[in-house]
Amino acid sequence: MSDYDLIVLGSGPGGYVAAIRAAQLGLKTAIVERENLGGICLNWGCIPTKALLRSAEVFHQMKHAKDYGLVAEGISADLNAVVARSRGVAKQLNQGVTHLMKKNKITVFMGEGRLAAAPTAAGLGKLEVNGETLTAKHIIIATGARARDLPFAKADGNRVWTYRHAMTPKELPSKLLVIGSGAIGIEFASFYNDMGSEVTVVEMMDRIVPVEDADVSAFLEKALKKQGMTILTGAGVEKIDLSATGIKAAIKGKDGKVVTSEFSHVIVAVGIAPNTESIGLETLGIKAERGIIAIDGLGRTNVAGIWAIGDVTPGPWLAHKASHEGVIAAEAIAQALGNKDVHPHAMDKANIPGCTYCHPQIASVGLTEAKAKEAGYTVKAGTFPFIGNGKAIALGEAEGFIKTVFDAKTGELLGAHMIGAEVTELIQGYVVGKTLETTEAELMATVFPHPTLSEMMHESVLAAYGRAIHI
Repeated sequence: MSDYDLIVLGSGPGGYVAAIRAAQLGLKTAIVERENLGGICLNWGCIPTKALLRSAEVFHQMKHAKDYGLVAEGISADLNAVVARSRGVAKQLNQGVTHLMKKNKITVFMGEGRLAAAPTAAGLGKLEVNGETLTAKHIIIATGARARDLPFAKADGNRVWTYRHAMTPKELPSKLLVIGSGAIGIEFASFYNDMGSEVTVVEMMDRIVPVEDADVSAFLEKALKKQGMTILTGAGVEKIDLSATGIKAAIKGKDGKVVTSEFSHVIVAVGIAPNTESIGLETLGIKAERGIIAIDGLGRTNVAGIWAIGDVTPGPWLAHKASHEGVIAAEAIAQALGNKDVHPHAMDKANIPGCTYCHPQIASVGLTEAKAKEAGYTVKAGTFPFIGNGKAIALGEAEGFIKTVFDAKTGELLGAHMIGAEVTELIQGYVVGKTLETTEAELMATVFPHPTLSEMMHESVLAAYGRAIHI
């Protein structure tokens, strides 16, 4: 039996980051993983999907070579090669995490872990894996989440897919139904549409990407329809019947009428379920609601010595949020073990950005204009279009806009919302600004380089105060 300062259960972007930070702080650390180091994000989520989407983006540009004065003939896509590239990227990153574990002297246990006892003044916490009992002063739960099934559409990997099946398709869907228009649903809709599938998206809410600003949702719906997608909002799939050649879906529309349509495949993207059923929460009396573990700002559960981070805790369920929580929890644990040089503090969720890698891309941080008004703010909002930016026009990417939302009384930046080329890279400028508690004055006084897409960020701020130059 080995005694550790910290055992991390789960090696996704929350777990492995927490383990590395703990090791940096001198804690004897172990990590337990049942499948692949790096978790879903590196192996089956964030990274390999971006590899797929990059292939689709290049394919899209090749098909539009003429727009750039270029000639590209006989263009086609090799789906197997596209998938193989994506899996190669995932493998490379998995190997990178393996290297980081060795570099930081973190002991890795491959197997399914289960909590057996909480740390107490009288003894160490216990975690069982592969018939072995590991002991530690602190344990972090970072077991992540999986795709949520629909009761009438259980994923079979044949006709009914989750994101995992959609990442390694046996064939290209001829006619694809995507249920759910959050980030995962829209990214796969975008990928398969670019690859040549006929795509229909069904969303129960009254607009797609419903967590985004309403102006972004409206712009994206228009753009996706222009690309040939069918978008059904305020609609729901009532029933799915499988056959050897495809599926029949009964879809209830906005008008209440149910129409049955045929598709070759369906992707179910209706949210996630936390992986907390069989890890011993009940044994230790850890508070959870529908599998989501209750924590304080530093990641502590209601049971001393047991911590939780990432997708098993309240949202947003994003990899970068999990990683940041991992650092906070590791530093809080080091502090509890006597380290006086770390000063962890709770994360401000208002400063967590969200990115969706469809075509066009979406990125946002903070409050939407509607949410800011609901919260009682008097708002100043400014929008600047890509068509007014020289770099965007030169790139042939003139579709999109950037919107900023300010508190009219104080000038505080409340939120930023973008749709268009490379906005997932641009958003971090506003994230830094929000974290530094910037106002419109500092942003207006900032010199933005020319010619860049980032100039639109400046113009959007100016627009909120009636001072935009280039429109």
